[in-house]
Amino acid sequence: MNPRGVVWLRISGTFGLLAPMVAFVLISLAIVYSPQFSWTQNALSDLGVQEGITPILFNYGLITVGIFALVFASGIFIFLEHRTLGKVGALMFVLAALALTAIGVFPENMKPIHFQASVAFFVLYPLSILIIATAFLLINDVKMSLFTFAAAGVAAAVWILYFTTMFVHGDAIPEAISAASAGIWAIVSGFRMLKKART
Repeated sequence: MNPRGVVWLRISGTFGLLAPMVAFVLISLAIVYSPQFSWTQNALSDLGVQEGITPILFNYGLITVGIFALVFASGIFIFLEHRTLGKVGALMFVLAALALTAIGVFPENMKPIHFQASVAFFVLYPLSILIIATAFLLINDVKMSLFTFAAAGVAAAVWILYFTTMFVHGDAIPEAISAASAGIWAIVSGFRMLKKART
């Protein structure tokens, strides 16, 4: 790997670690400042159209995390050793990051753009890492491949369960579980990028 690639892998890996941390902190604060929010009755996006500081924390938090995710996604190209399938997965992950940013840019009261951005993120994210998981297999990184397949499975399964059983009235729980799988995967991948940059 050339020196420029090593530097960028370190940068993108660091942003992979930061993105879920920033998301957790800002969304948690948005919930704290929204006492009427209900995990079983609301969608997380409801936080983006309330009064006070809550929508600022939520919307700008998503925009920031989306930008961080874009930087992280750029490192996936290097991490997967420029494999064609890896490039496809990374490009789809870029689109998922753009969709996440758009959720913050276009709050829930800006229909139908907000809905389209939300659907795009929660569809593109599991599809992108499903492709990335296959790319890991091609470079014989079996552990990372299995972990990535598991993350994609969780992100997809929670929505399948939600739409088939409607176990809650609001979208917040399946959104949070899917987003958590994305965050955990990004943290693990970020650490792996940093490790690869040191070798």
